[in-house]
Formats: sequence, structure tokens, C-alpha cells
Amino acid sequence: MNPLPLQRLHGRPEFKPRGSALARGLLALFGWRVLFEGFPTRQGVVLVYPHTSNWDFVIGVLVKWAIGVPVRYWGKDSLFKIPVIGAWARWIGGIPVDRKNPKGLVGATVAQVKAAKQAEEFFWLAAAPEGTRSYVPGWRGGAYHVAVQAQVPVGLAYFDFPSKTFGIVDFVQPSGELERDFATFRAVLGDKKGCKPELASPIQLKSS
Repeated sequence: MNPLPLQRLHGRPEFKPRGSALARGLLALFGWRVLFEGFPTRQGVVLVYPHTSNWDFVIGVLVKWAIGVPVRYWGKDSLFKIPVIGAWARWIGGIPVDRKNPKGLVGATVAQVKAAKQAEEFFWLAAAPEGTRSYVPGWRGGAYHVAVQAQVPVGLAYFDFPSKTFGIVDFVQPSGELERDFATFRAVLGDKKGCKPELASPIQLKSS
């Protein structure tokens, strides 16, 4: 049995605040639409798939501004080392990740999420589990394990370039059982096509 979608909450500003009309206008100008009805809880993890192009970041930032939610995100640490751009990346919620030495990242993030839960503060983390725009044989497990260990829901977000749609409409409570959870992830995300579909990874954890 797959995890059931969590009940979505509506009409509460802390879950779906008013976003930027300019960002929504720019997305519309380029033909993109956003499917988002709000978050079910104050804390959680968003897994964004597929990640195959630099355009994903551009569209993702516009979506973040369009929906007006202060989502944090994991980003490649080299981006944050670039003058001005690095400061801007942090300003929009970026958390630098050293992919060559990620030790301690999951534990530190779990602690942040738990602290936010205790304080009843908003903390949603977005991550592209493929970890790269290039083809890889599976997902990195860090963000998934954050959700499992912190006992928070996962939002399954997607880029679908053929329909020019960015969606965050499915939320599940991960069980920690890999086959069960990833079967659900595949059911929701498996038919989504990135800018370069041939670079999308299979929806499974990459062997360490």
C-alpha cells in the first residue's frame, strides 16, 4: 500500500501567502503555469524532479516568487562563492551544499526542521534529489532522509516542459520503506519531462 496524500490546507496565509504579480506575469509571458494549492503543514521537504537544465533554476526562482512562500533550498556550494551572486542566492533562501563532503548535512537539517516544529515556525526545504543536471543512475537520498528522520511530509514537485507546467500538488508522509515510498514517487513523477528528457535519472536511490 502506498502512502496516502495528506489533507491539504487552504485559505491560510502562512501556508499560501500572496506572491509576486510580476513573477506570475513573467511566467505567463513565457507560457508557464503553476499548480499549487498551499502546503499541508508548516514544515516539510519538497523533492523537485526532473532537473536537467539551467532553466530549472530560473523557472524555480520565478515560481518561488510567484507563490510567495519562503522555501529554503539546497544549492551547489560553488554558486555561493561567486561575488554578489552568492549573496543573492542566500538572500532567496539558498543553503550551500558541498557535494564532495556532505557529511553531517542531513543531521544538521533534521535538527533545523525539528527546531522549527517545536517553535511552530515555517521551514520547507526544496532539493533536486538528482543533484546534477547530468544523467545519473538514481537520486541522492539526503533530502528524503531529512523528511523521514524529521517526520515531515514530502511535496512532490515537478517541471514538465512539454506542457510548461510547474506543479506542487501531491504531498505524502514517507514511511521510511524505500520500495513503498519510491513507488509513490514514480507514480506521481514518472511521466514528467524535463528540458532535456534524456538526462532525467530513474526515480530510485543511487547506490552508494
